[in-house]
Amino acid sequence: MKTKIQVLESKIGEALKGGGEKRIASQHKKGKLTARERIHFLFDEGTFQEVGMLVTHHSTNFGLDKTKFLGDGVITGFGYVQGRLTYAFAQDFTVMGGSLAEAHAQKICRIMDLAMENGAPVIGLNDSGGARIQEGVVSLGGYADIFYKNTRASGVIPQLSLIMGPCAGGAVYSPALTDFIMMVEDTSYMFVTGPNVVKTVTHEEVSSEELGGASTHSTKSGVAHLTASNEVEAIEKLKQLLSYMPQNCEEDPAALSYEGGDEKRVKLNDIIPANANMPYDIKEVIDGVIDEGSFYEVHKDYAENIVVGFARLGGKSVGIVANQPAYLAGVLNIDASVKGARFVRFCDCFNIPLLVLEDVPGFLPGTDQEWNGIITHGAKLLYAFSEATVPRITVITRKAYGGAYDVMNSKHIGADMNYAWPSAEIAVMGAKGAAEIIFRNEIKGAENPQDKWLEKEQEYAEMFAHPYNAASRGYVDEVIKPEDTRSRLIVAYKMLENKVATLPKKKHGNIPL
Repeated sequence: MKTKIQVLESKIGEALKGGGEKRIASQHKKGKLTARERIHFLFDEGTFQEVGMLVTHHSTNFGLDKTKFLGDGVITGFGYVQGRLTYAFAQDFTVMGGSLAEAHAQKICRIMDLAMENGAPVIGLNDSGGARIQEGVVSLGGYADIFYKNTRASGVIPQLSLIMGPCAGGAVYSPALTDFIMMVEDTSYMFVTGPNVVKTVTHEEVSSEELGGASTHSTKSGVAHLTASNEVEAIEKLKQLLSYMPQNCEEDPAALSYEGGDEKRVKLNDIIPANANMPYDIKEVIDGVIDEGSFYEVHKDYAENIVVGFARLGGKSVGIVANQPAYLAGVLNIDASVKGARFVRFCDCFNIPLLVLEDVPGFLPGTDQEWNGIITHGAKLLYAFSEATVPRITVITRKAYGGAYDVMNSKHIGADMNYAWPSAEIAVMGAKGAAEIIFRNEIKGAENPQDKWLEKEQEYAEMFAHPYNAASRGYVDEVIKPEDTRSRLIVAYKMLENKVATLPKKKHGNIPL
């Protein structure tokens, strides 16, 4: 037995070396951790249990029978992250560039199956040169197997992706199917076709960073939800993100202990400018409503006219969707609609109540928006809210104009509670534009058209630019002082925590993709 144990220990030692010291040194030189180092930082000390350490490929093509590494370029297993059961796979770039083929893919699929069966999150640490060309179509089949598992797991367990190196070609679609993607600045990139192919086909010269780096995907494409300056920071951010989520779709997010006190926030009374056309930062409202320091913003640098993220209210996790008057006046456009819809659907999947802070002047007009499908994309946000069955509360801080009023979680599309501040203006459109349309002839025939226009604008504003018509019809449940918002929300969410809502029987809806 002693000899057999020595053989086992030798194999374990071989597996732990990955691609060898030279390749590990090369990985470090690039400013990157190894797969095992990443696993170390992710899991609670001593809890990670590896699965499939001794797996190898069985291909003999192009000399592969002479190039075998235990583990086949990916570390898979389970352990505890902040005390919670979590599954993970970490691709090892020191082993054949982390390339994916049959055995590599089977290990990832196995760990995803375990995560699904046991109702726990799965985290992918991606660092791969792509498909292992020597194994041909088997590599492509491996990717497709993973895509299928991602899709089956969607909405059942949280799936988080950390891009910690190259992710190109078909490999990008597994992260794209997960719930959140985080990228590391300067050392990670994602693209379907690389710079060389782009140059050949379009004659456009572009670097990997410009084409698919963290900055590009967090600001321009919206593919990356979060970025970090280095890998350790990325892992810590990922842990924090995970803390707002439940283990699976059948559980609620864990609540932190909270002792109530004076919930008034007087500073909220002074945020809305006297001039309705002046901007303000909706994040000041968020900070004044939530538990101090608990806001975790997602997609921070993309479609900044809408703010989404997680926070805690009375110790409990909530998802926030808020128009941002400080950027494009908080208008809804294509990018903002898609960003908001995706976030709403995630929260609804995992029983995270929604809080909507509304100050929206409407949808962004123009040929660019119309020709690129604002109708379809705006409908995604409308669909997402209408479909959501989690507790949903809206607070209208200022403007709620036109169709955008309907879309932003109005009572008409199933919101549970709707509050308005005294500064709220709930109307078909702004007073100036409305007066111009309604009183066009009167203004045109006036001795001083400009003065008449201002007079009629004021007349319209007094009639409609306030929350009381909506309140009189029950579209708004209560007009509240800003300082009382936090206390009202805590009580309302407590009231709604046992909400039961079911959708009509169907296979699934057909969201306007």
